[in-house]
Amino acid sequence: MAYDYRPRVGVQLPEVEREVRWPEMLAIARTAEAAGYNSVWIGDHMLYRGDGREERGPWDVWTMLAALAASTERVQLGSLVASTAFHPPGLIARMAAAIDEVSAGRLTLGLGAGWNETEFRAFGIPPETKVARFEEAFAIIHRLLAGERVTFDGRFYTTDDAVLLPPPRRRVPLMVGSAGPRVLAATSPHIDWWNCWYSWYGNTPSGFADLSSQFEGTFRRSACVLVSVDGGAGERPFEEGSPPIEPAALRAHLHKLAEAGADEAILVLDPITERSVEVVAAALSLTS
Repeated sequence: MAYDYRPRVGVQLPEVEREVRWPEMLAIARTAEAAGYNSVWIGDHMLYRGDGREERGPWDVWTMLAALAASTERVQLGSLVASTAFHPPGLIARMAAAIDEVSAGRLTLGLGAGWNETEFRAFGIPPETKVARFEEAFAIIHRLLAGERVTFDGRFYTTDDAVLLPPPRRRVPLMVGSAGPRVLAATSPHIDWWNCWYSWYGNTPSGFADLSSQFEGTFRRSACVLVSVDGGAGERPFEEGSPPIEPAALRAHLHKLAEAGADEAILVLDPITERSVEVVAAALSLTS
């Protein structure tokens, strides 16, 4: 019998917990697919420094998603979330359409404005206007992925009869990761999913219900959930006010999260390893 609770269960792949090379990234994703997870997700960052830990950065999200699209068969893929500030919006739409094609329709395009000022400044991107840039970028992206020809003349971006060719086989589902009312106001009529990071709601079902209630819309709702596989902080420093869940308590936690309105839980495992993926899958009886 398959697991008997909702929400759907996804897992985040390694980001900046440690340096992870492609063979391990692929192995973790394939292990998650074989273990019965519904989805795997990759963050979009370029550089972390100045937080008391050594300088570090993950692989490019678009390259990794394309590689995983060609290297997996069933599991859904998604960006958690891609910053619209890092690429022109038309290019983001084209990359998403290509990855969805390679994956045979398994991509969810998660988008956000970005937040890490260190990487913005290091790569020459003004952080002061990130929300205004996001609003314009999203307007172009969602229209292109909907099959429109887009002419747009904004403060930051312009397009002149832009169109996606070859045409996507479907409209790629859109997700926005944000707790900002301005971002949700600009996107809610057009998105399929809304996502929140675990520290935004305290990693508790009641906290998720409270945060989710602030945003109205027909979109489905997903919550990142911090899980301490071995008990105690490992690769990811725990954040005050957001206690992790241990595997033995996770099934009941996800039941409560579903009752609070979550349609999918994206697990942030500590540590994020093949073994952790397997331990949590066994605790949840994903394939039993």
